[in-house]
Amino acid sequence: MMAGPEFLGKMLTFNDSEAAEELAERAHDLMEEVVLPKERELSGGMAVSDSTIDELREAAREYGVYAPQIDEEYGGMGYDFRDTLPTFEEAGRSTLGQIAMRVDAPDEGNMHLLELHGSELQKEEYLKPLVEGEIASGFSMTEPMQGGGSDPKMLKTTAEKDGDEWVINGHKWWTSKGIKADVLLVFARTDQEAHPYEGCSVFLVPKDADGVEVVRNIPHVGSDVHGMGHAEIKYNDVRVPEEHLLGEAGKGFQHVQERLGPARLTHCMRYSGMAERALDVTKAYMSERDAFGEKLADKQHPRMVIAEQETNLAAARSLVRQAADRIAAGHEARVEVSMAKVFTANATQEAIDTALQFLGGNGIAKDLPVADFYESVRQFRIVDGADEVHKRTVAREAFEDVPEEELDALTRFGE
Repeated sequence: MMAGPEFLGKMLTFNDSEAAEELAERAHDLMEEVVLPKERELSGGMAVSDSTIDELREAAREYGVYAPQIDEEYGGMGYDFRDTLPTFEEAGRSTLGQIAMRVDAPDEGNMHLLELHGSELQKEEYLKPLVEGEIASGFSMTEPMQGGGSDPKMLKTTAEKDGDEWVINGHKWWTSKGIKADVLLVFARTDQEAHPYEGCSVFLVPKDADGVEVVRNIPHVGSDVHGMGHAEIKYNDVRVPEEHLLGEAGKGFQHVQERLGPARLTHCMRYSGMAERALDVTKAYMSERDAFGEKLADKQHPRMVIAEQETNLAAARSLVRQAADRIAAGHEARVEVSMAKVFTANATQEAIDTALQFLGGNGIAKDLPVADFYESVRQFRIVDGADEVHKRTVAREAFEDVPEEELDALTRFGE
C-alpha cells in the first residue's frame, strides 16, 4: 500500500479499495520520479513557471493520475471521490503535485460544483476547459468586515433580476486565485426577504465582465509558489445572462455545502501529505545531524515527539476517511467533516511546526520545503471554516440530546 507513509502502510489499514491503492501508487511514482526532483531544482521561494506546470501536467497524464476525481466525459478519470483520497495525500507532499494532478484548490472544488449543478452549456464552456487547465477559476464568497465571513448569513452581496439578466453588486475578498481566474463563482443574495439559507445563489461571472474590479492581491502569510493569491474584488452593477446562474436560484447554500464538504476533506488529505513530507525531511536530517555526542535521531525526546506527530496524522487520515464514507453513503456528514477538518488542521500545523523546530536554521531557510509548508499550513485553521466554526458545529450536535438521567444520583440544595 503506497498511500501515505510506507511504514504506516505496513502497520495500519484504512480500508481503501484496490482501485484507490493502485491510483495512489501511480501518484506516488509520479511524485518520486518527476514532481519532487523538479521541486528540488527550484530555488527556495521561487515561483514555478507556466511551462513547468504544463510539463508536470503532461507527466501526470502519462502516469495515469490526471484529474482522477472528474468524470471521463469532462476530461477526468471517473474515480469515486472516496477512492481519490489517498492520491490527494500523495499530491499534497508538494504544492507542485497538486497542480500537476489537477487536484489543486480552488479549481478542484469549483470543478466539483460545476459537475454537480452546471448545465450542459456551463460544463462545455467552463468545466471542460478547467479540467484541461486551459482556464482558472476563483471562488468569491467571503466578504470584508460587516459582510459574510465565518457567519455567512451576514452576506451583503446582492444579485437582482433585470429582464433576462442578473445584476450583481457587492464586495468580496479572499477570492482564491482571483488574480489569475478567468471565471469567478460568486455567491450572492437573490431574495432579500428570505432567510439567507433560502435566498442565496451562485453565479458564473467572467472576470473580464464590465463592473468586475480586482482591487488587489491581498498580502498574506503563506507560500505561493504558483502565484495563486487571494484577491479583493468589487462587483459594480455586473450583468450576467440568466444562464450564468449555477444550479437553482435560492439554493446557493445547499450547493455550496455540497462543494465545501468534499473540498474540506480533500484539503485535509493534501495537508496531511504536506505534514508527512515535512516529517520525512526532518527524519532524514535528524538521522545525519550530530549534536552533543550522538545523532539527533538517537535522542529520546525528539523520537517521542516524532512518534506523537505520526500518531496524530494517522488519526487524522482515519477521521477523513470516515467522513468521506458518510458522504459516499448519501449523508451530508457536517459533524464528521467538521471533526476531520479541525483535527487535521491542528495536527498538520503541529507536525510541520515540530519538523521546522528540529531542523533548526535549516527549517527557517528555504533550501528545504518545510519553511514554505510552515507558512502555508497556518491558514488551514482559518480557510474552509475557522476552528471555532467547526467546533461550534460539533458542540451543537454534542449537546443536542443530553442524558439528564446521568445526574439522578446527585444531591441538590434543599432536597
